Formats: sequence, C-alpha cells, structure tokens
Amino acid sequence: QVQLVESGGGLVQPGGSLRLSCAASRSIVNLGTMGWYRQAPGTQRESVAYITSDGRRNYVGSVQGRFTISRDYAKNTVYLQMDSLKPEDTAVYYCNAIVGRSTVWGQGTQVTVSS
Repeated sequence: QVQLVESGGGLVQPGGSLRLSCAASRSIVNLGTMGWYRQAPGTQRESVAYITSDGRRNYVGSVQGRFTISRDYAKNTVYLQMDSLKPEDTAVYYCNAIVGRSTVWGQGTQVTVSS
C-alpha cells in the first residue's frame, strides 16, 4: 500500500506563497487521480484541487488562478503551489490518491495565513 507524506506548510502573511509537497512511498505512475483537500476548524473537508493520471486539473472556485497542482513522476511527488494566499486559506491540507478502489490519505500539514 502506498503511503503519502505532506510537507511545506507553515505560517505566511497574506499575499504570500507556499508550496506543499506530497511524497509517495513508491512510484505514482500507476496511481489514479491525486489531489489536495483542506479542512479548517469547524468545517468539513473540502476538495481544493486534483490532477488525473493523464494530467487534467481541476480547482475549487475559491483558489482558481491562485493555486497550481502538478505531478512529478520522477520524484513521485504531487505539489500544490499556493500564491496570493488569503486568511481564509488557513486550514490543514491533506493530499490523497486513488489506488484501485481505495483512497489513501496523508497525515496533513498546517497552513496558516496571518499578519
């Protein structure tokens, strides 16, 4: 079973940038769609962005034009580049991957946008 480990979270000022990484324990070539979700306190987990195995991308409307998801097969890693960050982007960010009929989740990384 593949394992996913997120990194790159932290504290950033509004308008700043962060790049989140989701490193897989094995090749991601044969994995299905991979994506990023987030969950703020008191809210449900929401999909932020996903990228399919053939490279199609989709974003939630609130991050369209500010976030970019990418998939690096050489490094077995999925990235989420986050620019023009806003306080409302504050949340724990999780990556996931579709593996056959299962969904695998990482442990999450905290992103805090505050001055």
